[in-house]
Amino acid sequence: MTRTTTPRLRILLLLFIAVTGALLAGAGPASAHAALTGSDPAQGVVADKAPTQVSLTFSEKVAMNGDSLRVLDPRGKPVQTGSAVNVSGTTYAVQLKSGLAKGTYTVTYQVVSADSHPVAGAYTFSVGAPSPTVVSGTGPVAGGGVVGGLYAFGRYVSYAGFIVLAGGAAFVLACWQRGAGVRPLQRLVVGGWVALTAATLWLLLLRGAYTTSGQFADVFDLDLLGQVLQTKTGAALVSRLLLLAAAALFVAVLFGAYTRREEGQDKRDLTFGLAIGGGVVAAGLAAGWAMAEHASTGLQPGLAMPVDVVHLLAVAAWLGGLTALLTALYRAPAETPVEAAAVRRFSRVAFGSVVALVVTGVYQSWRQLGSWSAFTATRYGQLLLVKIALVAVLVGIAAVSRRWTGRLTDPAVRAGKTRKAQTQAQARKEQAVASRTEQAAASQAARGGRGGGPGTAGSGRAAQLARQRAAVDAAREKRLRDADPNRFGLRRSVLAEAGVALVLLAVTTALTQTEPGRTEQEAKAAASASTGSDSSATSGALTLDMPFDTGGTDGKGVVSIDLDPARVGGNEMHVYVQRPNGRAFDVPEVKVALTLEAKKIGPLPVNPDHLATGHWSANGVQIPMAGDWKIAVTVRTSDIDQVTVSKNAQIG
Repeated sequence: MTRTTTPRLRILLLLFIAVTGALLAGAGPASAHAALTGSDPAQGVVADKAPTQVSLTFSEKVAMNGDSLRVLDPRGKPVQTGSAVNVSGTTYAVQLKSGLAKGTYTVTYQVVSADSHPVAGAYTFSVGAPSPTVVSGTGPVAGGGVVGGLYAFGRYVSYAGFIVLAGGAAFVLACWQRGAGVRPLQRLVVGGWVALTAATLWLLLLRGAYTTSGQFADVFDLDLLGQVLQTKTGAALVSRLLLLAAAALFVAVLFGAYTRREEGQDKRDLTFGLAIGGGVVAAGLAAGWAMAEHASTGLQPGLAMPVDVVHLLAVAAWLGGLTALLTALYRAPAETPVEAAAVRRFSRVAFGSVVALVVTGVYQSWRQLGSWSAFTATRYGQLLLVKIALVAVLVGIAAVSRRWTGRLTDPAVRAGKTRKAQTQAQARKEQAVASRTEQAAASQAARGGRGGGPGTAGSGRAAQLARQRAAVDAAREKRLRDADPNRFGLRRSVLAEAGVALVLLAVTTALTQTEPGRTEQEAKAAASASTGSDSSATSGALTLDMPFDTGGTDGKGVVSIDLDPARVGGNEMHVYVQRPNGRAFDVPEVKVALTLEAKKIGPLPVNPDHLATGHWSANGVQIPMAGDWKIAVTVRTSDIDQVTVSKNAQIG
């Protein structure tokens, strides 16, 4: 009978491997949780003079090292001097060498966001004119490749280990205290501790390579490990290991002294002490994630971190308790089956956990998305919709489990089960007597038939018969225990819950490695406000008409600006001055100035050449970056009469 339950557990294991493999196979480099929202020089800019520094602005503060920000010339040689420094807020800059030659330069950056995830990328700008470059421009591979996949798997295992450790122990203390002496439950909780400890050590080793080179060869680099220990994430992992040492003591007491303690005041006191101590350790472990990841940055971190701790504890109580219940229903010995009262208590714990998950989940969703459109327009929102759907399915299956629990605890059903159990107990007693008689007869026959002593073949045959009879008796006991249709239905529904929970955990792990929807949309908005040369290449000629009145005699007219092709880089400008009747206006002087107020660039003066009556022209007018430029024209109609008129226009 034991073999009939094994395939169901194997199905869960295969489902775990399949879901994890699918997520890891489809994952590229870890999504950035800090987004690049601005740069100076900007992407694709053609500057007329070489800049003295390159600055990058991110959506949140980031951690940098000596090689985090590099600027490479067209031949691929670095031209930055020193390391990047924080100049203001979330803006970081690196100084450049003087006298940079004309050509295209590549900026590469590789930083770690405040919520512990690597952010990497690259872009180009030009000095004087674009040129070929030997730099690929693909940027570093931090967070991707084999190391990225192994790191993601380690995160999954660490979450799963925490859920099984905390939730399994809570199930024993709060729902089924007799379960402390059940070996399968002991192995489950200890396995959770081992998984969480091993995953934490593995993440600590992988962290350096994950956030820098992305090379597996760097996993055992002690210098990188030393750098990791000085970071917020490294400190969180080390703190987790220290808390796991306390958790080991908790588990030893729970499955040691606690199981030997007789029922009474002493055991109740020990239960209370274990509950307090275990709760503190579990909250500390959960706080390690909260203080190092999403909750620690962005909006309202002071509120978000305790909410995240409550969310993780609720997940552990529900899904970890569910795993413990599944183990008890399938693997508990026939002499100590899980009681209906324990199932009923877990049902109440699970309901409270679901309520806590809904409340904290709503707050987290608002904080990470910020708008309804982010549900469908961002990858984070799409994954969150999948998670919500899985939780809904899980709650639906849990409702079925609650119905089975109600039937198990129904007085009429329990009375019928009691009578049936008494009949079965009498049958088992009679079978046991018959079995012992049969074994004794077989043993006597074996000794007499062979005439040998204890070491003869007859003795071995008797021992084999005894083992076979014991196996048959154990199978009969299990079959009688499993004959209860209500218990069988509960087992099936709990198994289905556990399968959905495995998928839910995988989706949740993917969410923690995905850029929040709010950050993604803010980055898109910033990028659209400062479009690079790629988008500006399709821009056409720009024409602006501005009426003017200098206030003097014959001082009215219209000045027209033609800018072609009206994009980042070199442009041709024509200025036409006309009288109100449309005829060319021969004025003494025209001046033009360009200002990008959003970036505090300008005014950039343009002095056009006088070509004909009412017509001025300037070639090679440089627009350093895309944006909403103010074009101001000063028209002088006499020695003392002049006026400046302006209009804003999107260039690039």
